[in-house]
Amino acid sequence: MTRVAVLKGGRSLERQVSLKSGARVEDALERLGHELFAIDVGGDLVERLQIERPELAFVALHGRDGEDGTVQELLDAMGIPYTGSGVSACIRAADKVLAKHAMRDGGIPTPDFFAFNETAFKELGAARALPAIEQRLRFPIVVKPAGQGSALGIKFARTAADVPSALVAAFSYDRKVLLERHIPGRDLAVSIVEQARLPMTLPIVEAVPNEEDFYDFESRYEIGRTTFVCPAQLPEGVAERASALALEVFALLGCSGFARVDLMLDSEKGELFVLEADTIPGLTETSLLPQAADAAGISFDELVGLMLHAAAAQG
Repeated sequence: MTRVAVLKGGRSLERQVSLKSGARVEDALERLGHELFAIDVGGDLVERLQIERPELAFVALHGRDGEDGTVQELLDAMGIPYTGSGVSACIRAADKVLAKHAMRDGGIPTPDFFAFNETAFKELGAARALPAIEQRLRFPIVVKPAGQGSALGIKFARTAADVPSALVAAFSYDRKVLLERHIPGRDLAVSIVEQARLPMTLPIVEAVPNEEDFYDFESRYEIGRTTFVCPAQLPEGVAERASALALEVFALLGCSGFARVDLMLDSEKGELFVLEADTIPGLTETSLLPQAADAAGISFDELVGLMLHAAAAQG
């Protein structure tokens, strides 16, 4: 039996998703026989950890403070082992721009993109470069904040007239935004879980929005908005290539424990493009990692147990 602190909630825009993930983890830990206590992360986090003295922390925080290396840095300073990736991997993966530059430099296919912060628009006249950027990327263009998960703040610009409002929306979530070429095709997710320190890929999940043609936050988390197919029915060789790319990204960013890598399968050329990596993927009823684990014959309780074991091995 291990004394486990479940860190959930927090102050990010993904708070509600985190609370749901944390609640499922708590139920699993109880069934597994561990001693646990939950912390809705706030200003008293360090004090709570000092009082409760956990042997291990299960990080179920999504978004800022949870996925960007902040809470991991605190846990490292306090000498508390924790689930998931370490500080540097979280920093690289949480910033979509950093992650995409790393992938492009590493020869991993990712959609063409340009990224700018608020200063570029307010003080350097970046708005005047938009026509050239739009010509390079070609419409439609995906506009997204650099540092949000769960598809928060993502907008789909079909024409030049859509870009200004999409930028305003993205800047409302982050000080840096990403303009990315849209890849028409199939939305795939490859989940990775470490066993005996070796990362293994799980069956691929395909997300098929039932009404919208774009997979956004509501499509991801509202039951009935999206059909999830697992394992995805893919042309010969595609699943193997997608899994291999996901493992490359996992290693490139320095991930550990578990992660999810999102890709697009180009419907015209059959090429795969990596969109991003998530170091703390959701663990809710509709989340993709648990679905992939279930398809592999791994129950949710077993999945949580694997995550704990990987954290203890790292610690």
